[in-house]
Parts: sequence; C-alpha cells; structure tokens
Amino acid sequence: MAQGEKPYRVYRGGRVKGRVPTLPKPERGPARTDRKPTRFKGPGPKPAGPKRKFNWRRAILLGFVVLFTLVLVWGVASYLALRSGAKEANKRLPASAKAALVPQSGLILSHPSVTLLLGTDHSSRIKERNGFERTDSIMLLRTDPGKGRLNYLSIPRDLRVSIPGHGFDKINAANQIGGPALALRTVRTFTDVEVNHVVIVDFDAFTKVIDKVGGVEIDVPGPILSNKFDCPYKTQARCDRWQGWRFAKGRQHMDGHRARVYSRIRENKLNPRESDITRTERQQAVIQALLSRLTSPGVLVKLPFIGDDVMKPLTTDLTAGQLIQLALVKKRSGNELHCHVGGTPSGFGGGYLVTDEEARRTIAAFMGESAPQPPLPGSAFGSGCT
Repeated sequence: MAQGEKPYRVYRGGRVKGRVPTLPKPERGPARTDRKPTRFKGPGPKPAGPKRKFNWRRAILLGFVVLFTLVLVWGVASYLALRSGAKEANKRLPASAKAALVPQSGLILSHPSVTLLLGTDHSSRIKERNGFERTDSIMLLRTDPGKGRLNYLSIPRDLRVSIPGHGFDKINAANQIGGPALALRTVRTFTDVEVNHVVIVDFDAFTKVIDKVGGVEIDVPGPILSNKFDCPYKTQARCDRWQGWRFAKGRQHMDGHRARVYSRIRENKLNPRESDITRTERQQAVIQALLSRLTSPGVLVKLPFIGDDVMKPLTTDLTAGQLIQLALVKKRSGNELHCHVGGTPSGFGGGYLVTDEEARRTIAAFMGESAPQPPLPGSAFGSGCT
C-alpha cells in the first residue's frame, strides 16, 4: 500500500440531477395457447373466475321435463288406483245384470250413452230388508258429447209400473225382487230406452266418499225444516225436544253426513207442497255435486290416494277407462237438462203414482227427440224438464 493511501474508499453521497436511468421492460412475445393455467396456491382468497351467463332456455326445458315426468307419474298412479277399485266394483255386479245391458256403441268420449243410476239407502231400515234392497233413487243419465250436453231423468220410486214376470208394483220393488237385472229390464220396459251402463250407489257408504273429497257444494232452493229422523242426540229427552233438521236457502258446503241427511228428507214442514219427487231431486243434486267435485283440480291431485276409496260405495260395469271418459264428458259439457217423470196419486193404496200424459213427451225430451217442456201449471207431481 503506498504511503498516504487509505485502506478504504470514501463515497460522497448526493443526488444526480436529472432522470435516474432505469432498465427497460422486457419485450413480450405472442401469447402461448398450449400453456395450462396455473392454479393459485398462495394464501388468501382465490381470484374470481369468469361469470357464466344463465341459460334460460335450458332451465325452461328442464322445468318442462320435470313437470311432464310428474304428470306422467301422477296419471299412472291415479289410473292404477282407479282400476283397482273399478275391478272390485265390477265383481260386485251380477252377470245377469251385465247381460241385461245394451253394449256401448263406440267410446263414451265420442258417442251418446245412457247410464242407469240406482241409489240404495238401507241404514235406517236394514232389518226390514233382505237380499237386494229397494232403490230409493232411480235416475237415467244420457251423455251427448257431440252436443256437449248431459241429460238427467228422475223416476219416482213409487211409480206404478209393470215389472216383467211379476205384474204391477212400485218401480223400486224390482231391485228387491230380482236384483239389478230385473231393475234394468223394468226401466227399459217403462221408458223404452236402451241402457248401456249401470251404477248402483250405496248412499250410506257414499258419505265417506264425500268426506274423502272434502265435502260438496249444494244450492238449496228453499229453507227446510225436516221431519224427525236420525236424531243427532244420544238422549231420548233431547230427541223429543228436537224439531228436525234445518237447512237454510242458498248455496252451502256440506260434509258427508249432512249431504246424506239432505238427500233423505221426505217432509219439509216449511213447504207442504214438497213431495217424494222433491226428495228425488235432492238426491240428484247430491250426486251431481259429487260428480263435479270428483272432476275438480283439487280432488284430481289426490286421486292416486283416494281412487280406490271412491269406488267402494259403487257396483258397476264401467271400467276405469270408461269412468275417466265419463268424467271428461262431464267436465266438457256446457249444458245440462234436468227432467223427471211424474204422475198422479192412485187409488190402489200403498202410495202409488200413476204416470201422467206428459211422461212420454218428457222421456222423448230426455233422449233429445223433442223440445223439453216444463211441468203443466198447478201440477204438484207433473212430468217435465227444466
């Protein structure tokens, strides 16, 4: 080391005037497409990826597929439940009754058909009846899908008619004497109408079906105070003070028990002009209200669970497919014609009714062969249509 030199260098700090030179940025080449994206492995939140646009078309298509699948499953379950009940109802109908029917021409959905509805109610007089019960309600239903019309024809149970092979008697005795087969032949002999199907309704069990579907809506034409029957109280003292069943005028909701009581009223203390024909009209109203309820959306949803129960009060030749057709015709029909055969009290005793001169014209109107006419003025039991 030369004398006078220091073993270190002395640097003098200070800022150089002007811009401080920096290294230039490296030039970027073209982006490589074969490079795989690196996964973020560092700590902290992951960087947000690109947002996907919601595909409405795919969502709507998926919704339709799900809905179609649910409807298909519901339809199959409903049909199976209804078919199971219909098979049991078919077994309850004697072979002789099936032989008395005139085969259906074409489908119910597209061709006219006539169905005989027989209502039995034996709860209060079960000890008095053996074998086949007398029918308390006799009604013909004619469907005409081409005209979109349903025609009803009520026949009084006390009407005096000729029962084939048994002479003259009340028409409701035919079912007790010879079962549904004789009832079918008797109705055909009296009306000269070919019957394609038959449905026998047990009104006592019908109340359970009405409860299953949540009740029915019935329009009561006038206030009612009935005669005493089926007292709702347990003690005889309360039943003695009880005046009878009351129904207000107007549309009202009825459960199974109340609908059954309404259909069985034989006497209205508030209107002495009412007759057994009026009672038949009440039964007709209950049946029609139940048919409307059975084809409502709310009940159709529950059909897989109640389809078998709906058929328990019925005895019929109708298959599950025919019942569905009948329900569809009922749903699509825009017009309904309500007719009833009347008569005059006879002197034979036993409360007989003898058909009047308007009966034939009323039956022709029911079949769509003539214009419907109302009952003659002043006729309490007269035949006619409304």
